[in-house]
Amino acid sequence: MAAEPAAPGFDSLDYVTVMIGDQILGLPIGRVHDVFITNRITLVPRAPSEIIGLLNLRGRIVTAICLRRRLGRPVTPRQDREGKTELVAVGIDHEGEAYALIVDAVGEVMRLDQSTFEPVPVHLDRSWTALATGVHRLDDRLLVVLDVDALLAIELDAAA
Repeated sequence: MAAEPAAPGFDSLDYVTVMIGDQILGLPIGRVHDVFITNRITLVPRAPSEIIGLLNLRGRIVTAICLRRRLGRPVTPRQDREGKTELVAVGIDHEGEAYALIVDAVGEVMRLDQSTFEPVPVHLDRSWTALATGVHRLDDRLLVVLDVDALLAIELDAAA
């Protein structure tokens, strides 16, 4: 999803970057509404494993999705100095519903030239190919661009 051009004749793509382990991932900036930290999540019985629960964000019920689990990566619990678990979340609205993608860290907003965007490489982890729209080659690594619609398409009857 292309953002507004930075200047006439310059096509750019803007992303909010997030980290899962050492991997940098990009979420189209137009899809991101909030970045926040939470430690109060209500578990949902029989929910798919990617849905870690519900939270209250300024009076709105938000479904929390663990991006690590969604990408097939092992979950590592993190705690602050007082032993409380704090989760970094990126807020996204989709089809009238609010979601929080739980990530390891939120990076910066990146504006990248559209000419550096490439299709999903054939050697990308198979569990990620259906969740990515492509990649950008950065100086020292790849930025995997996530498909927000695919991320949120979780089979709800899988846990039934």
